[in-house]
Amino acid sequence: MAHAEVSQIAGGEQISPRRRSRAASLESLLGMLVEIPAALLVVAEIVILFAGVVARYGLRQPLIWSDELASILFLWLAMLGAAVAFRRSEHMRMTALVAGARPAMRAYLEVVGTCAALAFLLLVVGPSCDYAYEESFITTPALQIPNIWRAAALPAGICLMALFAFLRLARVSDIKVLLGAVLSVAAVIAVFWLAQPWLRPLGNINLVIFFVGVAGFCVFAGVPIAFGFGLAIFGYLALTTHTPLMVLVGRMDEGMSHLILLAVPLFVFLGLLIEMTGMARAMVAFLSSLLGHVRGGLHYVLVGAMYLVSGISGSKAADMAAVAPVLFPEMKQRGAKPGDLVALLAATGAQTETIPPSLVLITIGSVTGVSISALFTGGLLPGVVLAITLSALVWWRYRSEDLSHVTKAGGGEIARSFVVALPALALPFVIRAAVVEGIATATEVSTIGIVYGFVIGLLVYRQFDWRRLMPMLIETACLSGAILLIIGTATGMAWGLTQSGFSRALAAAMTGLPGGSATFIAVSIVAFTILGSVLEGIPAIVLFGPLLFPIARAVGVHEVHYAMIIILAMGIGLFAPPFGVGYYAACAIGRVDPAEGIRPIWGYLLALLVGLIVVAIFPWISIGFL
Repeated sequence: MAHAEVSQIAGGEQISPRRRSRAASLESLLGMLVEIPAALLVVAEIVILFAGVVARYGLRQPLIWSDELASILFLWLAMLGAAVAFRRSEHMRMTALVAGARPAMRAYLEVVGTCAALAFLLLVVGPSCDYAYEESFITTPALQIPNIWRAAALPAGICLMALFAFLRLARVSDIKVLLGAVLSVAAVIAVFWLAQPWLRPLGNINLVIFFVGVAGFCVFAGVPIAFGFGLAIFGYLALTTHTPLMVLVGRMDEGMSHLILLAVPLFVFLGLLIEMTGMARAMVAFLSSLLGHVRGGLHYVLVGAMYLVSGISGSKAADMAAVAPVLFPEMKQRGAKPGDLVALLAATGAQTETIPPSLVLITIGSVTGVSISALFTGGLLPGVVLAITLSALVWWRYRSEDLSHVTKAGGGEIARSFVVALPALALPFVIRAAVVEGIATATEVSTIGIVYGFVIGLLVYRQFDWRRLMPMLIETACLSGAILLIIGTATGMAWGLTQSGFSRALAAAMTGLPGGSATFIAVSIVAFTILGSVLEGIPAIVLFGPLLFPIARAVGVHEVHYAMIIILAMGIGLFAPPFGVGYYAACAIGRVDPAEGIRPIWGYLLALLVGLIVVAIFPWISIGFL
């Protein structure tokens, strides 16, 4: 995951070591000045949201300003976290080609990645300032303050990332490599700028040029994913449309600051907390005593755990962040490869898209008029079908796993580990009960888990290292910023597709398909798999749901059945490399280089596709209990 420092190339002109040392010292100081506020923002979010739960449910006096303040601070957390991730070189990127290049080429591509990211930041800093200025005329409803207090986070974060990029370039040892990378990026931008008169008349062909060509080239060249997506949508809007570029910043803001996404940093922190307090070890010990002697046993546990916790937060990234830290360390100790683990984690993210209470299900119901309770009922069995197909592949892959060093636990040992793990095992049920009973929203419920984790860690397991809290908070902000910036630029791409008229053209083409419902479903699966790799689930549903559900009804496909099909298809695309945002979120959470998971994930995606085909062929799986 981390970018390697650019190596010194023998025979090239060298930049002064003293200058590099000054740049490193300045970067370290600036990094501390960014990391501490980012960590404090994580604490502030936890306190504000938990106070809102206590005031509303315990004192019956809701804090009308809590969600608004949480939203303001969340954008600052996202942007400062993105800056921390940039400084630490932890923005997700595809390194398969870079890692296989010769040392000289690898050094060059490393610097090109930084230059390309810097180019996007410099291009968007002006529009972000304009956007913040325009927001200053808006007053927030509860706090009655100008919205610039919130919107200023965007130019501030962008400028900080740009400054870190300059400092990183100042530490490059070989000036020839530096100049070559800077000139290469500048030349590509200049070519596209000069080609503007030829690009505008091409219409929707520009979607292929920018969203496939530019984005794909950036991804495979090792440019961080968020900045590759950003360059693609910026180039498309700037060179082929008359759209004010301030709109792009607004769409990034919209994608990053959806309040439900606040569950991402909070569940990331919860995952770190249960590991630090010993809760994770207790749970893993119990699960291992049950399934540890079975080949691939903990992989089955991962599939089942994602099914159980899915939908609690409404965010797949948050679900993965709650499960992965618990299971990954033990699975790695048993010899599982990190690439396979993150591939299975991503596959379970796609598997659990239909399990209620899911934000995607709620969105479909709200934009199409389909009963949300029917969607909740219909979403349970499709997830089971995909869990079965994934488990079948796990059995096949691990049928020869060496368990000679593992002994089967006896009944007494299982009982003892269960008693020890019971407070930890109760956590998912505490979280789900809080949602079901209406004590907390899907966003707030993670704070209940955090408070529960603190209490159990201090009083029951008595393993609480206060010195680890600050690094945990900084790590939470860093990981969250990397994930949220990808979601922000992907939302900008989704908006670009909408404005191009692509959605209307797609609906018109699908209406005239021959072959009735079977062809319509088959094309829908292909289309939403592709769309899922480009769009987040909710934007795609909002764009295409109102258009395609009437067509489904017209060709005789039950609405709930069709909803399950497109959600699962979109989930497969969302977690499929090289463009699926969910795959990179899984890699970020698992702290694994995306290149390591590429090969193993295709088998899991094939298993998911088999499960999807079964769901599509047998409507009863989706509508049998309605």
